Amino acid sequence: MPADDLGLVMKTWLGTRALLALVLAVVVMTGHSLDRAISNWDVQHFMTIARDGYADSLEMAFFPGLPLVMRAGALIGVPMPVTGAVLALVCSLLAAVALFRIGGTVPACLWLIAPTAVFTTVGYTEAPFCAAAFWAWERARAGKWWPAAGLAALACTLRVSGLFLVGALAVMAVLGDGQWRDGRAGRFARPINRKPAAVAERLAPLLLPLAVLAGYVVYLHSLTGSWTAWFQAQDRGWGRGFTTPMESLRNTIPATVTSTWRSVYGADAGAVAMLFRLEILAMVVGILTTAYCLLRRRWASAAWVGIQVIAFSIGHWFMSVNRAVLLWFPLFIAIGELTRGPSRPVGLKLFWRWLVLIAVVLDLAVMAWWGWLFYSGKWSS
Repeated sequence: MPADDLGLVMKTWLGTRALLALVLAVVVMTGHSLDRAISNWDVQHFMTIARDGYADSLEMAFFPGLPLVMRAGALIGVPMPVTGAVLALVCSLLAAVALFRIGGTVPACLWLIAPTAVFTTVGYTEAPFCAAAFWAWERARAGKWWPAAGLAALACTLRVSGLFLVGALAVMAVLGDGQWRDGRAGRFARPINRKPAAVAERLAPLLLPLAVLAGYVVYLHSLTGSWTAWFQAQDRGWGRGFTTPMESLRNTIPATVTSTWRSVYGADAGAVAMLFRLEILAMVVGILTTAYCLLRRRWASAAWVGIQVIAFSIGHWFMSVNRAVLLWFPLFIAIGELTRGPSRPVGLKLFWRWLVLIAVVLDLAVMAWWGWLFYSGKWSS
């Protein structure tokens, strides 16, 4: 597979979006309205904020960037779920192109076929955040720190993960991110200048996204009189109080048992339990990805994934980690590096290609299943 095949990335984007659109069409034909199918779960929260602001303090757990876009769409007559879906589709392509520029064709395609890709087709923050964050990373690696900071500031309007992005970019500014092979040209990225003056010059622009985060905190304080309004909303609305990682694991294990959910979800209890098993698996994947980056001396990438793993491990239980995997672009780069097919002999190469094909088909099946869960309003992490 050519390392510079942007056309394949575009085709993968189109193909995966088409597959999820087909799943959506099937769900609509079974009796769900299109509007409802693309506005389940957190989409409802974003639309509520777009309509009413933060009248309900629990909504303060969600950042205002996406609701502002939805509100702008509504002002010109575009339904909010449609605005969110269109934004997600465009941003998923932008994110894939950024990842192509960072790591090449394979990581970008792997990100597009991620099992939880459905969240990059609806009014969730994953797609716009990844677009802003991945391009911020790409610009920082190119030494363009002010554009990187501007993009990071945009990411900080969308979700709290922006704080982790700023931290990881700060690590890149100080320590760099190891030696990456440029997927477009087959060259290794240049090492950074670690002289104090050069480091300070790279760090200074990161005050911009920090100011955005501080502005949101100040705004919530003006509404509630509390400097911890976001944390309080997370705790009251989603039970995400602070725990130790082992306590979080112990709290998650009962959720992996089908009988735990039977009284609430009935026949869907098995799927809910499966998703919580996958939450634990996602945590393991995050730990392994962090370790891989550390071994490759990719300090900033290790910080980007590692700090998120820590954050998810201290929040009562492991929840929404499956979706967070979409943010972990170093994972897709690592998979691409670790699964390069053998160059010879011919028989082994053919076997490898069939193995990859089977893996991709299975992955697409899981992606379609996850899309069906979300579009039909079932628990989907």
